[in-house]
This record gives sequence, structure tokens and C-alpha cells, in this order.
Amino acid sequence: MQNQRLHLTNKFNQNLKPRILITGGFGFIGSNLIRYFLKKHKDYDIINFDLPTYAGNPYNLNPIKDNAHYHYIKGDITSNLDVESIMKDIDYVIHLAAESHVDRSIQGPEIFIKTNVLGTQILLESAKKNNIQRFIHISTDEVYGSLGKTGLFTEETPITPNSPYSASKAGSDLLVYAYYKTFNFPSIITRCSNNYGPYQFPEKLIPLIISNALENIPLPVYGDGMNVRDWIHVEDHCSAIDAVLHRGRVGEFYNIGGNNEWHNIDIIKLILMVLCRSESLINFVKDRPGHDRRYAIDASKIKNELGWQPKIQFEDGIKRTIEWYKNNTEWLRRIKSGEYRI
Repeated sequence: MQNQRLHLTNKFNQNLKPRILITGGFGFIGSNLIRYFLKKHKDYDIINFDLPTYAGNPYNLNPIKDNAHYHYIKGDITSNLDVESIMKDIDYVIHLAAESHVDRSIQGPEIFIKTNVLGTQILLESAKKNNIQRFIHISTDEVYGSLGKTGLFTEETPITPNSPYSASKAGSDLLVYAYYKTFNFPSIITRCSNNYGPYQFPEKLIPLIISNALENIPLPVYGDGMNVRDWIHVEDHCSAIDAVLHRGRVGEFYNIGGNNEWHNIDIIKLILMVLCRSESLINFVKDRPGHDRRYAIDASKIKNELGWQPKIQFEDGIKRTIEWYKNNTEWLRRIKSGEYRI
């Protein structure tokens, strides 16, 4: 393990141009991460490996598509042939590609198992074969299940997923860890709380509420709206992934969170207030099956070990996010019309 860490450090410090494969780069977090890396690490080559789906939007990366250090390769992580064709010249992998919409996993779990579990295994096997120097697997706090009114998820919290989506992510986590234990594979797993920010697909809570409120469309709220989530701006999540890639310990888990708990209904009311819309738009609907009541992350490990902590205050971040959607109605229109699909 120590040699792996020294090798990684040397690679970055010797002005060699690392080639980083980011799976799922057209997605919300993936596209933000690619822009983050291109801005912060101008000498890195970033390869986006993605198969555009309903949540993979090529328009997310239009502003940087001509950057000489950015390369897009169309491919499917569940295809051995596609994965093997691009893994040979890669130094590091950041694995984000996943089916992630809980409601869709309830309606049709099979694609979640195929993409999130089988796809991860195919990537792991190819990465092992090609001696990838570090493999960062991006997971979710949803694998831990649901908290009561008190307590926090730590890296030692048992995983008890309650939806087909979170079960598929838990399965992929276990595979990644098994490759580390069995093959001494240089992997690290991160589990992050709820992200928000620009370019998020409008099935998720915050962009859905903003989008509907802008058009004065009713806002669907599950159950009583009192479910609690810990929110972090996507830019802070990207900086945490950056810290884990460069300084994280192989074989470890790192929780990433914003220490920023909100009831869903309170976030909705805040958005309505910022947009000067009436709370009469709120429409309570039947709760989602297996809906976890509360998530909250203890991120002290990544803060203490890697010196990372979130920088964006929620009140500022949510206003910036609302402004982004207000100023990017064409982006929203393309999604709603299906025009973004290629």
C-alpha cells in the first residue's frame, strides 16, 4: 500500500501528464468534476467515458468540448470490449457512471443491477489487468439505509440499503472492496450525501422544484415532506474527490458530507421564497415505497486525514443554483423536450 501511494505521488509530482478516466462524465457530478479538474489541473488529460442515457446530457460539457486536455469516448461500462479498448492507456480511474434515480429503480430494478454491479465489476477487472494506479469508486450515503432522529453515518456504519438503487450501489461497493482485499487492488470508496448545483437532471428534488416553480407548475412532495437530507454543493464534492485521488489511503472508505441537514419541505419553501412563488404550489403526494427518513454524514475522517472541508454555505449555494437554472432555461427546455438525447 505504501509503495502504491508513493508511486501515485511521484507520478503527479514529476510533471508527467496523468491520464484520468472519468466514467459517467455527462452526468451531473461527472460533468462538474471534469470542469473542476480541467480548471484546477491544467496539465492533466481527462477522458470522459460515457454512454449518453436519459441522465447523461452531452450539453453539460459543451463549454469545454474543444479543450485540448478533454477527450470524450462513447462506451458502455457493461461491455467488456468497450472498457478494455480504453483502459490500456489510463493511469487513474474515477468511477461515477451509475443509474441513480430511486423512483426508476423501483419501477425497473434490472438495469440498476446491470449497470451498477456488473458494470463496476467489468471496470475493476480491466483496471486490474492494466495495472491502473488508483481506482476511486464514487458511492452514496444511501447504502447505509435510514437514520433515526439522532446520530450520523460513519465509515463503520453497517450498510442496510432500502431501495433497489441503494442495494445496487452497496453491491458495487462490496465488489470494489473485495478486489482490494483479494488482489491488493488500489481502490478507494467515497460515500457522499445529497448533491445540488448546476447541471443536475430535473428529476432530482432541487432542480425539479426550481424548474416547476419557474413555470408555476405544482410541486410534488412525498409524504409529509419531513424527510431529512444532508446537502452539499457539487463543487465541494468535486474538491473532496480531488483530495481523495491525490492523498487518500488505498483500501479506505471516506464519507463526504456538508453537515447541512434540511427537511425536504423547508428546502422547497426556501426555493419558493427566493423565486417569489406561492406555497400553494406545494402538492403532497403518496410517499415513495421504502423512503428513507433521514440521512446525515459524519465527515470527520476526510477532514482529519486529508484536510478537506466544504466551503460553500448552503444559503449562498442554493441562491447560486437557483440563478443558474433561471439563466439556463434553454438547457432545461432541451431536457424536457428530449432534444438533448443523441
